[in-house]
Amino acid sequence: MQEFDPMNRSFASIRNPRTIALVGKYHSMEIAESLRRLAEYLYERGVSVFIERETSEHIGKKVDLSRWVTCGFNDIGAHADLAIVLGGDGTMLNAARRLARYCVPLVGVNQGRLGFMTDIARDDLLTCMDDLLDGRFAQENRMLLAAEVTRDGKEIAENLALNDVVVDKGAIGRMIEFELFIDGEFIYNLRSDGLIVSTPTGSTAYSMSAGGPILHPTTAGIALVPLCPHALSNRPIIVNDSADIELRIANADDARVHFDGQVTLDLQRGDCVRLRRSEHAICFLHPPGYSYFAMLRQKLQWSERPKGT
Repeated sequence: MQEFDPMNRSFASIRNPRTIALVGKYHSMEIAESLRRLAEYLYERGVSVFIERETSEHIGKKVDLSRWVTCGFNDIGAHADLAIVLGGDGTMLNAARRLARYCVPLVGVNQGRLGFMTDIARDDLLTCMDDLLDGRFAQENRMLLAAEVTRDGKEIAENLALNDVVVDKGAIGRMIEFELFIDGEFIYNLRSDGLIVSTPTGSTAYSMSAGGPILHPTTAGIALVPLCPHALSNRPIIVNDSADIELRIANADDARVHFDGQVTLDLQRGDCVRLRRSEHAICFLHPPGYSYFAMLRQKLQWSERPKGT
């Protein structure tokens, strides 16, 4: 069998998807009925439906999903034209990291709370499917961060992050100290509770809560946001998305690095966390009429334009 090449994925398959994978929030029985109804609707429209394996194992306890193919993320990546994610932003983050290297476009259905990355409301789920199947959704690419952790000059871990990579002090109630380098140049020695390295997508997550800027998804930049810095002059900065970022742990008792807040690794003094823009990107598919700023107005409850202007 010929090896699958993600770069050969046809845009025609996105415009006229014939195989769609469904990925749900694993431990939420609330989405069970929505997922079953969606699978049946797609099947009736002549679409081959895959159910992600762990989703099926959990949701299948409440509704019957046996009529559809169950498979893992590797098979979804190799055979699905796109994936519909039912859950919140956390479910989308997990699916994005797992499917990034396959270039599988993602559609988000909000079954969580805010849902900055999940555009479709649960009540609008089926009414949006006609637009999706008829190719009227708009494509938008989002960058990811590629992270590498080294210890004594040897790589001990690597991962991807769609939102952010965070180095923090862990459970110990004291600051950590590390050195920041950008493109090999020493920037500063930071004593703080940690540092958030955020993509534009992640700028509305932990970074925003820590006082960082909101970056439009098309911005070619990476935000560096200190957490409770000892020196008030250590402010959030934005660097080019081509930058090579390195954090060297100088002094810490319980330091950790977190990838999208879902994968965690313990760090030791002398460890290095190196970050760069990943060679992979995630394609989000948005329904007709989608606007990033309209989404922000709704999610962040920004005031509406005064009447008569």
